[in-house]
Amino acid sequence: MKLIQQHFKHNSIFIIMFTITVICFVSFTFIITWTTIRMSEQFFIDKFSITNAKVITQVKERFESFHYSIVLSSNGLLQSGALRSLLTEKQTDLDKMKSYYKIKQIMKRAESNAEAYNVGIMVTGINGISYATDRSYWLEDNAWLQKEKKYLLRNGNSKKISYDYDHAPASNAPYVIASKRMTGSISGINYGVMHFAIKENDFREFYSTYTNKGNDIYILNTSGVVVSSNRDDHIGKTQMDFLDYATKIEHSSKSYVVGDSMGKETIFFSEYLPAFDMYVINVIDKDKAIGGLIDKKVLAYILLSIIIAASFILFVASRQLTNALSRLVKQISDVSKHDFHQFVSVTGTYETRRIGEAFNVMLEELHEYVEKLLDYQRQKQNAELAALQQQINPHFLYNTLTSIKFMVQHGSNKESEEIINAFISLLKNTVGNVNETITVKQEIDNLKDYVLIQQKRYGNRIKINYFIAPDCLEIQIPKLILQPFIENAFFHGFNYKQKGNINVLVQMEGKDLKCEVFDNGDGMELLDKFSLPDTKRKQDRFSGIGIRNVHERIQLIYGKRYGVEIVSQAGEGTKVQIIIPIIY
Repeated sequence: MKLIQQHFKHNSIFIIMFTITVICFVSFTFIITWTTIRMSEQFFIDKFSITNAKVITQVKERFESFHYSIVLSSNGLLQSGALRSLLTEKQTDLDKMKSYYKIKQIMKRAESNAEAYNVGIMVTGINGISYATDRSYWLEDNAWLQKEKKYLLRNGNSKKISYDYDHAPASNAPYVIASKRMTGSISGINYGVMHFAIKENDFREFYSTYTNKGNDIYILNTSGVVVSSNRDDHIGKTQMDFLDYATKIEHSSKSYVVGDSMGKETIFFSEYLPAFDMYVINVIDKDKAIGGLIDKKVLAYILLSIIIAASFILFVASRQLTNALSRLVKQISDVSKHDFHQFVSVTGTYETRRIGEAFNVMLEELHEYVEKLLDYQRQKQNAELAALQQQINPHFLYNTLTSIKFMVQHGSNKESEEIINAFISLLKNTVGNVNETITVKQEIDNLKDYVLIQQKRYGNRIKINYFIAPDCLEIQIPKLILQPFIENAFFHGFNYKQKGNINVLVQMEGKDLKCEVFDNGDGMELLDKFSLPDTKRKQDRFSGIGIRNVHERIQLIYGKRYGVEIVSQAGEGTKVQIIIPIIY
């Protein structure tokens, strides 16, 4: 397993290159093939739609021919003044018998206009006279028919024939019924209703010759109800999705749309029949229509063969190109095992040879640089150690020892012992400890020792308060970053005020450590954030570390976002804020 991992590790560039190339090649092949198939299908559908549009036009013409026959028949009935009289005048039973005979003769003449179609005609007058050419079509208990009569008499358009779908009460067989209100041409008074009924089986003869398996025609009214279809199971049902597709086609520049019908991808063609206020919709199963256009099984075998052949060629070519680079990578990765003293062999292609030569030159320069860096580090460490050992100002030592001598001479042994102990601890943590950083606790202890010495010399008019969060005590900070600010506050913050407080605050703020030194002393107007004065009384200074030096040390160690910020106002005091990262 380890050998396999090593093999993959040293040949990763070949594996990645080969994998990406194969994936891209396969992806492009499938995309191009898919695009070609889709374009071919689209081209076929566009061409097919031209032929199918002619079919739909022929179907539309048949419907218009039927409608024209109904118009002729209805006009014949409307133009008969005798029929109008028979349907409006009140009559006795004997008169009715005579009227039925006369109506029959009139109906025969009207029926001759639609003799090409198996149509049943019925007229009903406002006087209750009703006559039908075939009574099996019409029964007075037909609820839809009664409702339609009342509607037409009240609201019907005398100039329009309305078509609708219904079932014969006796056989429940589907029918298409054309209805029209009978209105006097001069008086404009409604005097009856006429109906023309055709069996749905006869109605579908207008288009059935153009249908086959997977190629269906639906006649939909504007409510989405299937009035007629070669699919018996859909007649009388609502197909709102078909109506939506018909509406899309009506508002589209194309004569078709491709959509989904009963879980199959389907091509929809549609034509509006204004005389019927219906749509003729041709629904074609896309798979059956164009499924044989492209042999997808053969195409899949061809694509697989191309992919296998191309992958083999890519494998050989990629292997040849990456072998030299893989060897070079292995040699470079092994250089560290020999302490950078083993140079790589310069072989292979032009690019790998140039890389090998550049790497060998880099190794030579690296050896020289490392030697110089080691020498520089040694010098720097010696200089830092010497600087730390010289941080205690001689004047501070002299004045402190003088104060101890004075206290001993005057018998203040306890105070002398406290100063000596503080002085020893201060020397131990500054001169004896050569580390660049110390803990917060050590820094605060040094401050307390320094303050004790100064207060013994100058009195307790300035009080120091410490507010140190317990969870900050072990955080590492640079040595002597607080002492210079305590020193400035001690000797310059209270020249006018006789008493005051210096507060030291250390706490965590997010991912940073915030150290603050603020007093309620004299304050000043700052020209910039480092304009606190350095003391002129050299004998009082503890170290040579200045305020700007503290800021520069922090930024050198931790970066530009950290450092010192000073705020001061005359008469109000001074606030120093130090921000450094939290490091344990």
